[in-house]
Amino acid sequence: MKSFWDTLEKPFFILAPMEAVTDVVFRHVIKKAGSPDVFFTEFANATGWVHAGERAIAGRLVKTDDEYPIVAQIWGGEPGDMAAFAQYCAAQKFDGIDINMGCPAKSAIKSGGSALILKPEVAIASIAAAKTAGLPVSVKTRLGYSTTEEWRSWLTTLLEQNIAALTIHLRTKKEMSKVPAHHELIDDIKQLRDDIAPHTLLIINGDVRDRAHGLELAERSGVDGVMIGRGVFANPFAFSQLPDEHTKESLIELLRYHLDMYDLYSDDTSRPYDTLKRFFKIYIRDFDGASELRDMFMHTKSTTEARLLLKNSKL
Repeated sequence: MKSFWDTLEKPFFILAPMEAVTDVVFRHVIKKAGSPDVFFTEFANATGWVHAGERAIAGRLVKTDDEYPIVAQIWGGEPGDMAAFAQYCAAQKFDGIDINMGCPAKSAIKSGGSALILKPEVAIASIAAAKTAGLPVSVKTRLGYSTTEEWRSWLTTLLEQNIAALTIHLRTKKEMSKVPAHHELIDDIKQLRDDIAPHTLLIINGDVRDRAHGLELAERSGVDGVMIGRGVFANPFAFSQLPDEHTKESLIELLRYHLDMYDLYSDDTSRPYDTLKRFFKIYIRDFDGASELRDMFMHTKSTTEARLLLKNSKL
């Protein structure tokens, strides 16, 4: 059965799932700045949801009709929980399910995330369980757990599972984000995909700066898609097809929009105001007095105070 994955023009671009970052608020900010072709949610834990319901996922799967296509990223290690949660995601009308098999956080590797690299039998069972919901299933993972030499065996296991798409963060769990992504392995990974599962879309992730950089990597290697994560903190217009000439004024306009989106969805996400503060560095930068002004923003306690500070600063 065909899915949205089959309709995408290549190379396509995806906003990476980032915990406490890519919620419904920030996805709309990025959409305004320059929309990716596919949205992913933050990851949500299947077992937590099974035992505690909506309270456990804390707004991570809030979405809107204008985010299309949007994929629910889930994680966990218990196949029964994965099946139940995948069915919940289907009922919420997500367009696909992605299983996180790459997160290196200690809280994730207790029962999922990159720990599944060391438990291929659990990974296989989790994929099969998620498929029971009837949505296309994809996987996001890393090259290996401890060494890059693990990539061939691990990715072979995943490619043999008849998944819709496979995203590779080009580092190991042990490397975290402390070393440059291993772009030198892209061609070999692409060849492995071609040999084992040419129907599975191959997506690369790690140290991709923006659309232009992603196009360069994709055109050189022939991968199907590019996922951009931390690059949006350096350039929130990373997905834009327009020339990269973004001014202080355009960044401040985007900050105002971010404040508006926070107010609009604050009841849905239940995120405290302080969670906004990690984003101020995106907008308040690269002009005289930016550091001092950013410090003032860090002391605000509401979007009303933030807007007043913008007004008084004449930005």
